[in-house]
Amino acid sequence: MRILVTNDDGIDSVGLHVLARAMAVHGDVVLVAPDREFSGAGAAVGALHLLQPEVRRVQVDGVAEAWTLNGPPALCVLFARLGLFGAPFDLVVSGINPGANVGRSVYHSGTIGAVLTGRLGGISGVAVSQAVAGFGVEGQGWDEMVKGQIWDTAADVASSVVGGLIADPPADPVALNVNVPNLPLAEIKGWRRTSVGRGIPRSMASASMEPKEGHEGAYYVRMSYGEPVELPVETDGGAVEAGEVSITYLSRLEGVDVPGVTSAEKAVDALLAR
Repeated sequence: MRILVTNDDGIDSVGLHVLARAMAVHGDVVLVAPDREFSGAGAAVGALHLLQPEVRRVQVDGVAEAWTLNGPPALCVLFARLGLFGAPFDLVVSGINPGANVGRSVYHSGTIGAVLTGRLGGISGVAVSQAVAGFGVEGQGWDEMVKGQIWDTAADVASSVVGGLIADPPADPVALNVNVPNLPLAEIKGWRRTSVGRGIPRSMASASMEPKEGHEGAYYVRMSYGEPVELPVETDGGAVEAGEVSITYLSRLEGVDVPGVTSAEKAVDALLAR
């Protein structure tokens, strides 16, 4: 069993190191992570002609093989699928992200983008995120929010999920989004299969422009954040708020049937008929 471990917070994230060490009991772990912060990158691979991708071998305690890449986590997975780091991988595990990746954060999360990229290549994946103080914002946590993180709880949950996947592999590749409360393991109230909620525990409320001194026509974007909100317990965010582990199987982006000929299609017809 070869397990690729990555994240979107960068190679120096404590959550990444704890997760990688927890995966060692399940097989051969290769850690490949961005060389800096790529939170919010989704499944982006970046502008390759500008990135000029570069990898470096690094040392992480308790991990036999570790690399950094100057690009987002999805690119780490893509290169791994192409054999850049040796033999094919059996599983992608991404995290531990500080901040629950629930609701609309699922669309933007680099943590989740990594496992979606793995599934595109036929590899199952598990994205692991953990709530932070104040609920985090848009699936991200920083500064005071990450103080006192109980990383081992999320790592233990991740290890159990991965162990279950290995023991009974799914017929088709899956992308699991696992969110864990920031509590001691003994205080976790249970687990729940959840849907992706429409809301998030705490969201961006407004954005405004502030002139940048000395720069004509340039502005800083100043953001404000709303208060934490209560979410339905059957959703990913609501379950975590209730002290439960949230497990969500993420679907693929696929086309849907729309009855009749749409106005957009008629417009194309008109264009081509000229």
